[in-house]
Order: sequence, then C-alpha cells, then structure tokens
Amino acid sequence: MAKVFVSTVIDAPAGRVWSEIRDFNGLPGWTPFVADSRIEQNQPSDRIGCIRNFTLKDGGRIRERLLGLSDYDLSCTYEILESPMGVTDYVAQLKLAPITDGDRCFAEWSAEFGCAPEREAELVGHIGRDVFLAALTALKGRFSR
Repeated sequence: MAKVFVSTVIDAPAGRVWSEIRDFNGLPGWTPFVADSRIEQNQPSDRIGCIRNFTLKDGGRIRERLLGLSDYDLSCTYEILESPMGVTDYVAQLKLAPITDGDRCFAEWSAEFGCAPEREAELVGHIGRDVFLAALTALKGRFSR
C-alpha cells in the first residue's frame, strides 16, 4: 500500500478551521482545484455513508464516501469510490489538533491506497503535493487575511 502524509500549521484556532472544513460537500469553498460538488441522494453532508460527487477544474470527476466525521477529534475519514487517478482501496483522513501556544492548529492529511507499482511514486507525489498540500496551503490563506 502506498502512503501519503502532509502536515502544516494554520494560524487560526482549530475550531474556526474545523468549521471551514467540516462540511463534506464544502471542497469548492476552500480548495483551489474543485469546481463543484454535490452530495448524492440529497443526504446531509455530515451523514456517515453520504457520497460526494465533485468535478475538478481540469474536468475530472471523483466520488467519495464519508466513513467518519468527529467533532470531538476534529477529523474526517473518507474513501474514494471512483476517480481518474487509478487508485484502489483509497482511504484518507484529514485531522486537526489545537496548538495552544498562539491559538493555532496542526493540520494533517494522510491516505493509503493501492496502485500499479510503476505509478506509486508519481501518485504519492501528486496526491501529496498537488492535492493535500495545495488544499492546505489554500486553507491557510483563508485565515491569513
């Protein structure tokens, strides 16, 4: 299984950042690469098992199922159901932790997935840099204004 891990510090309280990312359907509001998103079957975006279906700005479409959402742990866990990336058994978690020194938060985004061995380095780099890091960098920018 391939593994990706990206982390950063955001200069805002964890609760404020969590309110921004908690909405499983909210990717277009804080990521630079998602054009639109909808939750299938009009389910609430915080219902475990709901499926978000979103379009990337480059035209790709991804479907993901919410596996876990914890307001206590400030974490969201999901799996990819369909994606143009060529990954299997993809499970990811986005999690925040308060940093009491300065009222900031630590954000971490990780994933494990299967893929063709010859594509592992490419996919780990792409997901880590172009997805997780790009999204967290954009999120940081929302709180530096």
